[in-house]
Amino acid sequence: MYRSDHRAGVCRLHGPATRWLSAGFDGGYTEGEVAYNVTVPEGFDRTDLATYARERRREAEFGDGPTLLTGVEQQHARGARLDSVTATATAGVSNPAGLPMDLDDGPTEPTEPTEPKSGDRPPKPGTVNVLLATTRRLPDGALASLLALVAETKAATLLHETGVPGTTSDAVIVGSARDGERAQFAGSATAVGRAARACVREAVRGSLASRYADRSLPESVADAAYGVETTVRADVFEPSDTPK
Repeated sequence: MYRSDHRAGVCRLHGPATRWLSAGFDGGYTEGEVAYNVTVPEGFDRTDLATYARERRREAEFGDGPTLLTGVEQQHARGARLDSVTATATAGVSNPAGLPMDLDDGPTEPTEPTEPKSGDRPPKPGTVNVLLATTRRLPDGALASLLALVAETKAATLLHETGVPGTTSDAVIVGSARDGERAQFAGSATAVGRAARACVREAVRGSLASRYADRSLPESVADAAYGVETTVRADVFEPSDTPK
């Protein structure tokens, strides 16, 4: 079983030896027993994120492991557990990323400056971060599928609760127990996927309810302190039929 606790602004999800896949600033596949979610202070401007994360884990007397950063305080972290899956989430939407669908036939050329890569700048004050692990043993492909499913579920939950599918700095870490019973797939029709969707939904909604218990959710991207909307259009094309 995976467990979660926090101190000194660092939340950890820990359990057996685990294969992790992170979409965070130091993302990729790693091995270990713990994944972390770290709260950064207001005005945070460090760019050496891996060093900073290691310093914060040490201050909390925790070890190494894949790490996410957020502006949300860990007192608002919420967890959920179902069958083989455990998840924790922190949710803040001060920097929503809107994706309007009703666009006019305007230009397809970008009208906004190109943003730097997420790893080149500190996270915004909001962020929806999810740590999730299953005691089932998944191959790497299924672990990647699980990460996609968690991101999809996060987006669906946020759309229902806030009207936007995410923020400009959301991130996910998923894990699979190395010695667990093997599961070949982790899509939404599988036992792992079903449990993961439920856990993410409840954890994200629980964290939102905690953080916004005494404040209002932004009603739109324009009402938020930070945020973006993707209003440019891309050119649609049909892949060519190449003869043998």
